[in-house]
Amino acid sequence: MDILIIEDEAEIAQLIQLTLEKEGFSCRISRDGMSALQIFQEKLPDLIILDLMIPGLDGLEVCARIRQQPSAKDPYILMLTAKGEEIDRVIGLSTGADDYMVKPFSPRELVARVRALLRRSLRQGGQHQINRTQHFIVDLEQRTISRKLDSQPAEILELTTLEFNLLSTFVSNPGRVWNRTQLIDKLWGDNFFGDERVVDTHVARLRKKIEPDPANPTFVKTVVGVGYKFEDPPVA
Repeated sequence: MDILIIEDEAEIAQLIQLTLEKEGFSCRISRDGMSALQIFQEKLPDLIILDLMIPGLDGLEVCARIRQQPSAKDPYILMLTAKGEEIDRVIGLSTGADDYMVKPFSPRELVARVRALLRRSLRQGGQHQINRTQHFIVDLEQRTISRKLDSQPAEILELTTLEFNLLSTFVSNPGRVWNRTQLIDKLWGDNFFGDERVVDTHVARLRKKIEPDPANPTFVKTVVGVGYKFEDPPVA
């Protein structure tokens, strides 16, 4: 597994690199936001460890740009910061980070977080599984979701890792009502820190990509006072 470390403090970057390389990971270091984006395009890492405060583009901007770029790989992003305020965690997660760690941290905890994130892509293992509904085709091995509207050909959606996991969860359980706590447990597990309203942010972003009219959603419905559910009406 390839890991990109984006950290401007040399001692911390080297500590992270040595820690992860001892565990068998291949690591590369970038010290600023612009060079990090270039390395990301060239190397397509499986996971990015991203410091919030880096020169040039800060970590939030780098995270947002990575999530916006079409790429053959949509890496997991573990964000680092010296700040401990909850609002920073919420902003980081809503920008597209998958997990969050506050400095100082123990090397053992870092390895555990990295392994937990990378395991998410392996959970489905074994049989090639495809879930089909009236409008969506979810390929869990290729990690692609295609949408078909009316008589148009199916199109592959450009989704972030979190958006893919969120939509595949909905599609696999049509009609089920999910509250925010259940979705957080499904998507982040024990690694979540912050306000559960971050779920609303990701649902809103997902709707912009899958709904014909995001203001009046057809597929991901709000259940007032509870959470969300997925509906899949017949194709017109």
